[in-house]
This record gives sequence, C-alpha cells and structure tokens, in this order.
Amino acid sequence: MKRNKEEKKSLTLALGSNLGDRRGSLTKAEKLISHNIGSIIKKSSLYETAPWGFADQPFFLNCVLEVETTLKPTEIIHRILKIEKVMGRKRTFKNAARIIDIDILFYNDLILKRTNLTIPHPAIQQRRFILEPLREMIPDRIHPVFQKKISQLAQECTDPLEVKKIGE
Repeated sequence: MKRNKEEKKSLTLALGSNLGDRRGSLTKAEKLISHNIGSIIKKSSLYETAPWGFADQPFFLNCVLEVETTLKPTEIIHRILKIEKVMGRKRTFKNAARIIDIDILFYNDLILKRTNLTIPHPAIQQRRFILEPLREMIPDRIHPVFQKKISQLAQECTDPLEVKKIGE
C-alpha cells in the first residue's frame, strides 16, 4: 500500500526586527510561521545586534528557528514574503531598518541557486548575528557548501559588529 504522506524537511530561518516593538514583531512572525510554513521545533535565544550593512539605524533583535515543514523552498519564500508584507515590512533600500526580516538559512542540506532564492543563505559565514544563534542552537551542523561546522564558521568569522545574547 502506498502512503501519500509528505516528507517533512528541516528548515532553518533567521528572524530580525529593529523597528517598533521588536520582541512583539518576532513573536508575531513566529506565530505566522507556525500557521503558514510548519512546526517550530527549536528556537535560539534572542540576541541584540548592531545593524549590518547600514549602520545609521536602531539595533536589531534576532533569533533563529528550526522549523519542520512539508513545503518546497519556492513555496516557503512566497509565504515568507507574504508574512513580511502582512506585518508591514516596507522595502526601501538594501539593509534598511525593518519591522521584520525573515531569511531562509538552510533547507535540509539543499544547495540551490536561483535568481530570487539561494539556499543556504549566501552570507551566513560573514554575519555574526546569524552565526551566534546558530552556534547556540546547532553548533555541530555542517554547512553544505563550506563543509564546516557552524561552530567553526563562528570562530573564523571576522564580523566585528556587536552581538549580545539577551535571553528568551
């Protein structure tokens, strides 16, 4: 007998907010993710981080989620963009302040390069605000492109920006 059960995949997402009620925005995004993308299995602590790429803006609150999903990456990115829009994100310029930012970091061990979607996220190894919560949550995970553990990428990261763990 054939089963029609869809296989669950492991999805790792980064969330960030630096406008308005940052903590409230992250909480709302988590709820929308669990309703529209999949079950949240693990969550890192919250980290307050200096803005990356454009310094003249407020500090961010960031966290990383591990989500179990049956969706394909293209459907996930469409749903993420919809969540960001529903929450009031306005795209003005690259690295601008935002109420919410949701990035796909990993989808199982998939390596994907498309015009509008690259998995794993191409800048993980350059951004301490991503590596620190990843190191807390999944330090032994092997990055599928670099074939290094997250803990090693975090040690090698030269990003000087402040990343401060502030709890749940």
